[in-house]
Amino acid sequence: MQPFTRQVIDIIRSIPAGCVMTYGQIAGMAGSPRAARQVVRILHSSSRAHKLPWHRVINAKGEVAVQEEESRFEQIMQLQHEGVEVDEDGKVDLDRFQFRPSSSADAPSSTEPR
Repeated sequence: MQPFTRQVIDIIRSIPAGCVMTYGQIAGMAGSPRAARQVVRILHSSSRAHKLPWHRVINAKGEVAVQEEESRFEQIMQLQHEGVEVDEDGKVDLDRFQFRPSSSADAPSSTEPR
């Protein structure tokens, strides 16, 4: 597994219930700020295998980006179940619900170099 992929998986696992992170935020924390689409790919291909809380990842506008109706509904329901408020347009208030690790102690550790 590539170091970037491992970092992305670790970061997604670290998102606490009731919080969200954006694709770009995760990419930046993993060392590649312009790799938001790569985070989407990793999330899509690895969520089931790594039991990732995929529903806690949204786009930079604070929106649920999944377009497929059933998955979109599932993501919104899981977020609401954790206490995240999602409006009728699938939007989350990032000021209230975005997880922003405040120190390196909050960020996932990795034994691989960046």
